[in-house]
Amino acid sequence: MEGERVDAFFHSVRLDEEKCEGCINCVKRCPTQAIRVRNGKASIISELCIDCGECIRICPHHAKYAQSDSFNIILDYKYRVALPAPTLYGQFNNLDDTDYVLSGLKNMGFDDVFEVSAAAELVSAATREMMNTGNLKRPVISSACPAVCRLIRIRFPKLIPNVLDLSAPMEEAGRLAREKAVRETGLKPEEIGVFFITPCPAKITAIKAPIRSEKSNVDGAFPIKLIYPVLLKQMEKLDRPPERLKNSGIIGVSWAGSGGESSALMRDRYLAADGIENVINVLEELEDEKLNELDFIELNACSGGCVGGVLTVENPYVARARLQKLRQYMPVSCNHLEHGIPVQMHAEKQLEAYDVMRLADNVSDAMDRLNRLNEIHAKLPGLDCGVCGAPSCRSLAEDIVRGTATIEDCVFTAREEFEARGREGYIPAPFRKAGEENHEGK
Repeated sequence: MEGERVDAFFHSVRLDEEKCEGCINCVKRCPTQAIRVRNGKASIISELCIDCGECIRICPHHAKYAQSDSFNIILDYKYRVALPAPTLYGQFNNLDDTDYVLSGLKNMGFDDVFEVSAAAELVSAATREMMNTGNLKRPVISSACPAVCRLIRIRFPKLIPNVLDLSAPMEEAGRLAREKAVRETGLKPEEIGVFFITPCPAKITAIKAPIRSEKSNVDGAFPIKLIYPVLLKQMEKLDRPPERLKNSGIIGVSWAGSGGESSALMRDRYLAADGIENVINVLEELEDEKLNELDFIELNACSGGCVGGVLTVENPYVARARLQKLRQYMPVSCNHLEHGIPVQMHAEKQLEAYDVMRLADNVSDAMDRLNRLNEIHAKLPGLDCGVCGAPSCRSLAEDIVRGTATIEDCVFTAREEFEARGREGYIPAPFRKAGEENHEGK
């Protein structure tokens, strides 16, 4: 909401402690090792979380969720614009005209709609121009997925110079939608609310706490799964034919699936990877300079691309098949850059590395702690089983150095000492009750 102060470490992904059973499914699947389980409950290390939503996807108890805006915030603005992600079109069966979706959004209370797929076509055109004329470090990495951008600044900072210097389609759509509304209504920019219909929590975080601009061009976001049932009812009430609103084609809508952005560049030497584990593998290969023959790399944290976002309602493969059919009725593209790349399309700030591994504020103390960390790590079994509540032996060693865990939390190193005291029934750290500490003999 306008004027709201947001924490520097705002995250859309949240934990419902009442539902959390203390299992370690999320611990093992988190790509940045941001989750620990202690005293029967998970906790998220804010500095490490990239809001990819993988913990939401994997949690069998639905203890992880994405915090989003209440739909009522649209009432805080005199004029409201919806920004539907192209993924939204793939949620509906037998859809042959996107105007039904766009008209349904207007019936929900929005005064206008601006397709993110239209902005995606402009970003594609700008990318093509920069690839042809710009002095870019190859291979160029797409900047469209906010979870990937956050992953790079945490785990792969050496690759930051490869990240494309362009805003994501959501941000470009927000900017253009507000400018259009100001022209047509005469209202002040702050009187216009621009809201994204999102498939994933990472984009909610990108709005609330952007890392490449001072302030997002978007005022809020609503999950597709929240909007879908209401929108479907509004679409069923529409007159036939619906209002003519669509303004995007095959190139823009294709951004919903993995490979859509890359194919719009009209180049052969590209790679498109989806799913956070595959993304990490590609970034590791790139860091090892094994992919230097490529021109462009498209990375999507969600499997299948944005159609696989955890805030959608449809199976990503079904959604992608629906979009493939829908594209048969579309032109190639409806949006082009007529006067070069607008300066506003470039990111305001360079992506900056974020050192989450700092052990101390000065070099001397940091080196001492690093040596101690390595010593502790050498004593651990190296199984990375996760039973201690940390994702790996290395992360447990780091937790010990930071004072948030003890070496007795490792079931293998503690078992012999615990049994030597005549105690039985060692309880691993994730499954203890509050105040129950095995290493103190309680």
